Amino acid sequence: MRKSIAALALGASLAAFSLPALAAKTLVYCSEGNPNGFQPALYTDGTTFDASSRTIYDRLVEFKPGSTEIVPGLATSWDVSADGKTYTFHLRRGVKFQTNYGFTPTRDFDADDVLFTFNRMLDKNNPYHMVSGGTYDYFDGMDMPKMIKEIKKVDPYTVQFILNVPNAPFLANMAMDFASIDSAQYADKLAKENKKQDLDLKPIGTGPFELVAYQPDSMIRYKAFAQYWRGKAAIDNLVFAITPNASVRWAKLRAGECQIMAYPNPTDIAAMKADKAIKVESKPGLNVGYLAFNTEKKPFDNLDVRKALYMAINKKSIVDAIFQGTGTVAVNPMPPTIWSYNKAIKDYSYDPAEAKKLLAKAGYPNGFETDLWAMPVSRPYNPDARRMAVMIQSDWAKIGVKAKIVTYEWGEYLKRLGQAEHQTALMGWTGDNGDPDNFLNTLLGCAGVHTTQNIAEWCYQPFQKLTTEAQQTSDVAKRTKLYEQAQEVFHQQVPWVPIDYSTDFMPMSTKVHGYKIQPTGVHVFYGVSLQ
Repeated sequence: MRKSIAALALGASLAAFSLPALAAKTLVYCSEGNPNGFQPALYTDGTTFDASSRTIYDRLVEFKPGSTEIVPGLATSWDVSADGKTYTFHLRRGVKFQTNYGFTPTRDFDADDVLFTFNRMLDKNNPYHMVSGGTYDYFDGMDMPKMIKEIKKVDPYTVQFILNVPNAPFLANMAMDFASIDSAQYADKLAKENKKQDLDLKPIGTGPFELVAYQPDSMIRYKAFAQYWRGKAAIDNLVFAITPNASVRWAKLRAGECQIMAYPNPTDIAAMKADKAIKVESKPGLNVGYLAFNTEKKPFDNLDVRKALYMAINKKSIVDAIFQGTGTVAVNPMPPTIWSYNKAIKDYSYDPAEAKKLLAKAGYPNGFETDLWAMPVSRPYNPDARRMAVMIQSDWAKIGVKAKIVTYEWGEYLKRLGQAEHQTALMGWTGDNGDPDNFLNTLLGCAGVHTTQNIAEWCYQPFQKLTTEAQQTSDVAKRTKLYEQAQEVFHQQVPWVPIDYSTDFMPMSTKVHGYKIQPTGVHVFYGVSLQ
C-alpha cells in the first residue's frame, strides 16, 4: 500500500457497531477493497475516491449526477477570459466544514481553502507539499505545475486561476477527485500541533458524509453531515462493508447484508436479474481495459516486438470468456462512448504466424522471457485480471514468449507501476471527465511517464504534439481532428494492446432509490434513499 493507514476511531467504536443494530436509514455498500487513504489528491484509484472525495469532500464544480455535464459546486459560477488563460471562480457563501474530535471550524469555506488545496500540490515549498509522501499523480500527470502560472485570491469569495497557456479541459478537470477542497483552517491547526499528516488520515471536508471509523479489511463507517450545504442526505448512516470477492459480495446482497454492491461478476448478472428482490442498473462504460508494454525496457522498445505480441493475443476469445457478452473488443485507447473516437482505424488481426515473423525480424526467433502483471482487484474494464493474464500467457507461449504472471496487493501494485518496475502490465481506465484529453494525454502523455498513469512509459513527440495542440484550442471540430490523428499514431506505435470496452453494472436491492451510475466510475451515495 502506497501510504498505509491504520484503523481509525474517529467517533463511535467499531467494536460497538454491528449490522443488525443499524437504524432503518443505514445504507450498506459492499465495496471491493481498502482505500489507499482519505486524501484524494494523493491517489488515483476509484476505491479511494469512493471512500473520500465522493463522500467527505466537494469541488469547485461538479458533474451532474449520472453525467459528465459540469454544474456549480463550491463555486456558484465562473468566467473564462477571451484568451482562455484566466478562470475566475465565484465561491458559494455559507458552506460549513465538518467537525471531528480534534477540530471545530470557526469560519465557513472561502478563498483561503481553495488556495491552500491547490498550492499544496503546486508549490514544492508549501509546508504540506511533502506530507504523506507528496506524490500528486493526477495533478502532475496532467502537467498542471507547468500549466498553472498563478492562483490569485481576488477577495474572500473570488479566486482566479491564471494559466500559462489555454487549456480546453481545465474546467472539467476541476470537477475531478484530485481537486477536492480541504480546510485551510484545519491544516493550520494541525501544523501548529505538529500533526500535519492527520489532514490526510482524519479528513475534514464540506461533503455530504463525515467519516466516523475505519477498520481495514472490514468496514468504513460514515454519518450524514447535518449541515451539508445541499441539505442533509436522505440516509443517516453509510457503511462500506469491504468485501474483495465478487461472489461473496453477491451472496451478501442476496442475504440482505448489504443493499448495493460494486463490480459484479459478469457470470452472475443473469441470476441477479432473475432475483425479484434485486434490480440491476447498467450503462455503457466510459472505459478501456488494456495491456501496456514498458517501452523504456528491452525488448519492448522495439516496435516489431510490440506488434508481434499484440497480434499474438486472441482478444475476442478473451473478451468472450471474461465478459460473457457484456464487453466488446477494444481498438483505440478510448471508448466509442466519447467524442472524437476514430471509427476508421481497423484493429490488427489475431495472427500468430505473422507474430512469429515479426519476432524473428526483431531478433527474437526463439522468443524471450518476460513478466506479465495482473491487477489484484476487479474493475468493470477487467473483472478477472488473473484469468485474462493466464489467457495472454497461453497465447504468447504459442510464439515462444514465456510470461511469468506477477501480482501484488492493490496499493503496492500501483506503487510499483508508478516506479516502472514492470515489463508488461494489465490495467484499465474509466474516464474522469468525459474529455478525450483525459484518456490520450493523461494515460499516454509525456507528463505521465513514471507515474501510475502512463504505465507504458511512452513519451512520443509526434503524438504529444497533437494532443497538446488539441488541449490548447477550444474549437471542438479542430480538437476532434487532432485526437483522431493522435489515435492513428497510437495505432502505428502500439504502446498498448487495447483489450476491451465494457458495460457498467450496479446490482442493488429494490429498496434502494435514487442511485445513478456515474460515467466516471465512482460511486455516489448522496441523493440515494431507502424505502
